[in-house]
Amino acid sequence: MQATRQQILDELRNSGRVTVKLLAERLRLTPTGIRQHLAVLERDGLVEAHEERGHVGRPALVYRLTDAGDALYPKKYDELATGLIEEARAVLGPATLQRLLKRVAGRFARPYQARLEGRPLQERLDETARIIGERGNVAQSRWCGGDFLIEKHTCPFWSVATRNSAVCALDVEFVRQLAGADARLSTSLLRGDDCCTFRVRPGAPISASPER
Repeated sequence: MQATRQQILDELRNSGRVTVKLLAERLRLTPTGIRQHLAVLERDGLVEAHEERGHVGRPALVYRLTDAGDALYPKKYDELATGLIEEARAVLGPATLQRLLKRVAGRFARPYQARLEGRPLQERLDETARIIGERGNVAQSRWCGGDFLIEKHTCPFWSVATRNSAVCALDVEFVRQLAGADARLSTSLLRGDDCCTFRVRPGAPISASPER
């Protein structure tokens, strides 16, 4: 990253929203030079501008970071999640940790239930694969040897799962609740397979949902 553009990003990160005039004053550059750098950052999807009206005069153009720009700064979400899971296992025990993760899966699944209500299993599985895709993964559904399969080729919890494989229970429970049928993990990215495969058996009874 070019040094001046990094300074601009840092100012936006620290202040939230900044005008060209203010950036020019803080970085001791001309407004024209600031605009040139902002144009590059906007082209790259790192900043965005919107008009903001003050008490008098014309609306000012205000810049802020986009989600992509904010993502350039380190986050410690994986470290936090790993620490919480390890402490939960130590304090509550493995069985209670599993129940806790299933409750979290139920929380994740709940907003999608209306989309699946009343649908036959194959449609539910197709819709479940679409929902998994909407959540930032690559997934597909297919029929194989009397079972429905959902194949997920990416893992949203990879860094956490490599340290605590119990996290896989969350994914399995998420699929189980959306499919409305028994689901089992038959292949796993964590074990070196090409994808995580959730095998869903038509007509197989499902265990009771965790308490909500």
